[in-house]
Amino acid sequence: MKLSEILKSIKVLNEYKDVEVSAVAQDSRLVKEGTLFVCIKGASFDGHNVAAEMLEKGAAGVVVERDLGLDSQIIVENTRSAYSPMCAAFYGNPADKLKLIGITGTNGKTTTAFLIKQILEKAGKKVGLIGTVQNMVCDEVYPAKFTTPEPNELHRLFSLMVKAGCEYCVMEASSQALVQGRVNALKFMIGVFTNLTQDHLDYHKSWENYFNAKRILFENCETAVINADDENAFKLVDKLPCKVVSYAIKTNNADFCAKNVKFKSDGVEYELVSDFIGRVCCPIPGRFSVYNSLAAAACAITAGINYEDVIKAIDTSTGVKGRIEVVPTDTDYTVIIDYAHSPDGLENIITSLREIAKGRIVTLFGCGGNRDRGKRPKMGKIAARLSDFCVVTSDNPRNENPAAIIDDILAGMKDIPTDYVVIENRKEAIKWALEHAKKDDIVLLAGKGHETYQILPGGTIHFDEREAVREILDGAAQ
Repeated sequence: MKLSEILKSIKVLNEYKDVEVSAVAQDSRLVKEGTLFVCIKGASFDGHNVAAEMLEKGAAGVVVERDLGLDSQIIVENTRSAYSPMCAAFYGNPADKLKLIGITGTNGKTTTAFLIKQILEKAGKKVGLIGTVQNMVCDEVYPAKFTTPEPNELHRLFSLMVKAGCEYCVMEASSQALVQGRVNALKFMIGVFTNLTQDHLDYHKSWENYFNAKRILFENCETAVINADDENAFKLVDKLPCKVVSYAIKTNNADFCAKNVKFKSDGVEYELVSDFIGRVCCPIPGRFSVYNSLAAAACAITAGINYEDVIKAIDTSTGVKGRIEVVPTDTDYTVIIDYAHSPDGLENIITSLREIAKGRIVTLFGCGGNRDRGKRPKMGKIAARLSDFCVVTSDNPRNENPAAIIDDILAGMKDIPTDYVVIENRKEAIKWALEHAKKDDIVLLAGKGHETYQILPGGTIHFDEREAVREILDGAAQ
């Protein structure tokens, strides 16, 4: 593709030679002959520092924010903002041919996205999915490195969806992706807001920044579907031109309400009330499953799907890996894996399990390293207050000392009488929890969810909690 075609929507501040471009990249490791290299300044690496080196490797040009004195430089005001539109142009603007549904919020994005995809597919639509667990083009699965991919990968996936005949793309929009401009140049048919609680403040630095990052999605959507029970919902869309549709459990005047909610061990039931009344039986337990399925229903009905078809699809929906996932154990206790890794997420899952628990709730959890330290004592306090017993262990310590992370967690547990044990090695911690589980207990393994790895100070290792549980139980049975 000609460079001029890629830059058609970009304000360029200098003259440049129109050359043929074979790829667009911001990662210097991906640069080869004919690549257009976009120099972006990140937290630890500035692409401008290797611009000359990229030209020596055969780059067709370098997109920069300042004059580097290079022959093949293209100067723009903001390379990060320009990167997504350039990737879109390179792939032929495939997102323009899709009905985009974006979902943002602290918790519930993944399950809500999967539910929306399943509802649309039950209605006969071809649907792509972009999210934390995996990316999908219809039924074909592609690995996911980030919740929202970098622009080059994102638009490549869009192009695959268009080629496969997809009409819709349902995608999670993380706060980091929104503020980094990964979804620049995208127009969303519907933006969905789940909730907003403390998370990612290590990156955003302040609550205001985190809030404003989420707001970006609704600045670029036609209709906002928002959780009216969250105090931030209407603030997010205040003075924006998008149409607003609300859903709620507690707020009576929402457009879509869940009434007469019943919690069961194998799911939730409620009446979906709008300008109709329908009975929903979602086979995913927990109070948050009411919110997630309600958000998905409101979104799908707003998109034009018949409400009766929406309810039928929810009734036959399947769960999501790592989201209140019941692990087969053939024991008299239950093991559940959940991705809860924020204070609100942990409180939601334990509170939901309390509504169906017959015995104790034993919560095994840790906190990630190189992330917001402020949430560690909060998670410790929540786990101790709501659980019958806690096993404090490692999550992804990354470059931090695991013992120091655990000390931060314990600071929030010191004034609460709940018993706990500290076992730093996560597999050993799971082994201890299973060996000490009693009849009718629920053993909650919180924080890892769908992940099949653990990031330790010494590097990343393979670690799948499902495999760990099986190995431990098989060893006990021998």
